[in-house]
Formats: sequence, structure tokens, C-alpha cells
Amino acid sequence: MAHQYPALSSEQKKELSETAQRIVANGKGILAADESVGTMGNRLQRIKVENTEENRRQFREILFTVDSSISQSIGGVILFHETLYQKDSQGKLFRNILKEKGIVVGIKLDQGAAPLAGTNKETTIQGLDGLSERCAQYKKDGADFGKWRAVLRIADQCPSSLAIQENANTLARYASICQQNGLVPIVEPEVIPDGDHDLEHCQYVTEKVLAAVYKALNDHHVYLEGTLLKPNMVTAGHACTKKYTPEQVAMATVTALHRTVPAAVPGICFLSGGMSEEDATLNLNAINLCPLPKPWKLSFSYGRPGVARLQTRRQPRRPL
Repeated sequence: MAHQYPALSSEQKKELSETAQRIVANGKGILAADESVGTMGNRLQRIKVENTEENRRQFREILFTVDSSISQSIGGVILFHETLYQKDSQGKLFRNILKEKGIVVGIKLDQGAAPLAGTNKETTIQGLDGLSERCAQYKKDGADFGKWRAVLRIADQCPSSLAIQENANTLARYASICQQNGLVPIVEPEVIPDGDHDLEHCQYVTEKVLAAVYKALNDHHVYLEGTLLKPNMVTAGHACTKKYTPEQVAMATVTALHRTVPAAVPGICFLSGGMSEEDATLNLNAINLCPLPKPWKLSFSYGRPGVARLQTRRQPRRPL
């Protein structure tokens, strides 16, 4: 039954759907370049570079300009607030550089985790206050999609029903606000790979989380054709002693998605979840080769693996 009070016009739905399809066009995925100032500091520290705005700017400039073929494999780039307003060494806004390459510009919208009382150190995500105003401004400033990451972990009595429902509803509220302001929401419920759980347990938890997320998206009247999903792959915990092949990871992942994600969703862009560049690539390849039905585009939204692949193509033009 059609919603009695539709939140979006047919024109808004058309724009959202077309933007989502552009991001996951054949052979394309997302470059996650939305590291916070603190996270960028950790990256730069490893190569003994000071965490200054200028060094962060130079790092992003290398990502966006070092290889002219980036537009052949990148449909969208997620930016941090700072990066959206930064310029290259010639004074050109990064967002305009990306748009000229045909790449859709996105923006990180969540504001980090906060403790969820009454749980075993579980969290919810902050950022709903003032979100509509921020979305409207980011849309005006050139962004066409948003990203919101919710984190759930597998541990003793985790994830709890409270954490699953709280994060699912927060993701749905964010997605609805994004769409009302013309931004395609990337919905990211990540079951993190910390722990010693096996593949089967991760699949069970992932299915529970995704089922709750899509129930919440439906309850909030989110237009699924104008969204993208950014989930974890189904993998064993980092401390699990049993090793699984990419084919086993693929079968568990596609099975979980097939059971929970509606075919109306145009694309699923996996996060790398701490995997190496090689493992993330092998697993994604196996997922696309999996014989189960796959009504969505299955692609990537990588940060570290994507950066590593870009860096192997050409040496930086100048050091940071």
C-alpha cells in the first residue's frame, strides 16, 4: 500500500535513484576518504609525518589526482567535512576536481559513537541533532550522497537486541533526513570482526542486524531505490583459529544478503573491515562469482585497500 503522506516527490525519487545508480555503475565502487582528523593522524604517524591540515590536504590531493584513470573504477568518493572545502595546490576545490571526472561527491555525516547505557559496552551513533540543516548545506556545497556508520560487535550477549534496534532506527532516521534534502544515504551497519567467533556466528548476527535495519528503513518510509548499503562481509573474527576460503566467505555473505536485503536496493558496497588489500579483493571477487541470485550491484567502499591499490599505480609526485 502506498504511504498516505509521501515524503518525497517523484522528481526527488528520480534524482536519488539516478545518483545511486551512477555511484555503482558497472565496474565502479566508492573510495572512502572520510578519515577524521584523529584517524588521519594515525595514518600519517606511521610514515613519520606531522598531522597538520596542509599534510592532510596533500594526502587527499595525491588520492584524487595521482592517477587519471580513477574515474574508470571510482563512482563516488566519501569526504570528511574538512576535505569538502579544501583545494589542490592550484587552488581548485577537491569537490570540483572529482565532479569534473564524473565522480559523485559524498560526505560523512555521523558524529561518532556514544555509550549505550544498559549494555555490555555497546554504542549508538551521534549526529541526528541538526542533521537536516547540515544535509541542506552540504547539498548546496556540492555533495550528493551521505554516509553514516553504526558499529555492532560480537561478544558476550552482544550485539544485544537494544543495540541492534537503536542503531537500526538511527540509521533509518538518518536515511530519511538525507533523502528529504536530496542526498543518497549510504546505510552502514558494520558488524566488526573483533573476537574469536566463527563464520557461521558472524552470518547469524549479520542477518539479524540487516533484517532489523531494513525493517526500520521501511518503518521510516525510506525510498530504497535511492539508497546504498555498506555492510561488512561475513567473516570469522580476527582471533578465530579456523581459516576460511574466499569462496566460503562469499557463500555466507551472499546468503545473508539474499535473506535480508530487498532487491529494490541498487547497490551493496562492502567495507574492507580491517582486511588487507589482497583479502578484500579476493573476497569481493568471490562474492561476485558466487552462484546464488544477486539482484544488486556488488561493489566496494574501501579506504585502506583502495588507497593501496591507487598507490601501486604511480609514485606520489612529491612527498608530504
